[in-house]
Amino acid sequence: MKKVLLALALMMGFVAAQAQVTVAGSKWTDNWSLTIKGGAVSPLQHYAFWPNARGMFGAELRKQVTPVMGLGVEGEWSVNTSSWDHAPAYIGLPHSANIIDHQLVGGFMAVNLNNMFGGYKGKPAALELEAVFGLGWWHAYKTGSTIIELPTETGDIEKLEIKNLDQNSWYTKAGLNINWNLGESKAWTLSLKPAVVWCMGKEAKQSTNCFNANYAAVEMQAGVTYHFANSHGAHYMTLCDKQYTQADIDALNAQINELRNRKPEVVEKVVERIVEKPVEKVVKGNDTESLMTNVFFRQGKSVVAADQLPNVERVAIYMKNHPASKVDITGYASPEGSKEINERLARERADAVKNLLINKYKIAANRITAKGQGVGNMFSEPEWNRVSVCDIIVK
Repeated sequence: MKKVLLALALMMGFVAAQAQVTVAGSKWTDNWSLTIKGGAVSPLQHYAFWPNARGMFGAELRKQVTPVMGLGVEGEWSVNTSSWDHAPAYIGLPHSANIIDHQLVGGFMAVNLNNMFGGYKGKPAALELEAVFGLGWWHAYKTGSTIIELPTETGDIEKLEIKNLDQNSWYTKAGLNINWNLGESKAWTLSLKPAVVWCMGKEAKQSTNCFNANYAAVEMQAGVTYHFANSHGAHYMTLCDKQYTQADIDALNAQINELRNRKPEVVEKVVERIVEKPVEKVVKGNDTESLMTNVFFRQGKSVVAADQLPNVERVAIYMKNHPASKVDITGYASPEGSKEINERLARERADAVKNLLINKYKIAANRITAKGQGVGNMFSEPEWNRVSVCDIIVK
């Protein structure tokens, strides 16, 4: 037991070090997911798995705290579809007429081994491996009674009927999640979830080893997970590229003080530009106006960074103030990389701005079109072409 606790402590220390990664614009409501799962459970020892397997189902609610660590709660229930003719604490007495005969309710920690040892690239890999550790409350529902035959002093056999009572204990769990993250948005995950569950109740403690295989069961489950959209539109954890130092903060404060020392009329013009003219007018026709603003991206990224959110908000404010307006969003990439990667980045950058306008600012989807145009050449500086151009059409 001490070795297990020591290993968990070391694991938590490593995870805490990984938690220094900054999450861009992350809120408490971000990075949540819901899993529905089902499969089979069978005794760990003495019995063949499939002939003695019972059906089970469950659900998980999870919060991804860092790219390495996720915390969650789960519930699991087994279905009384087979007869186990022994009575260890985990399984309980076999005479139960209940359809649902066992339940597990508890918490768990999932450690993403890909991100722990390979680093997080800003988007989940297609195939990932997680280690899972959990504990919680175990309960067995019992009905009926058990007949025990006892010899008497006269040599006769006396039958004693003992009523089966519900059993309670606490449990521990160790297992793996083998995850397939689907699609470009990574909103859905399919998983295989093998695990071993140990009953830690008083019967198990009669052994010198609390993790006694005689009081354990094997779970073989599959699950489907939906990752809820975050405040920035993505269905996965996004990272901040830069950790701000005290020098960065001092430089920003110096700029603020410089603005404070300017003449009032200069400040008024700046405020007027920001509030009344949030996007730049580039074309004016007889009956339409086209206004444009740009949202820039970091190299290889398709997530709107925190410093670009004001540009998206300007578009949203203008569209809310002009209900008849629509916006065409065109994504571009810089020349680095292959044609296929640049085309994908351009499309994803346009979609990132579109999703942000829809999910955060509640702009109707039928007012927005988004497309990718591959490598851009609007700007002389190559890195400036990592951009989504938002062209608002006002009729």
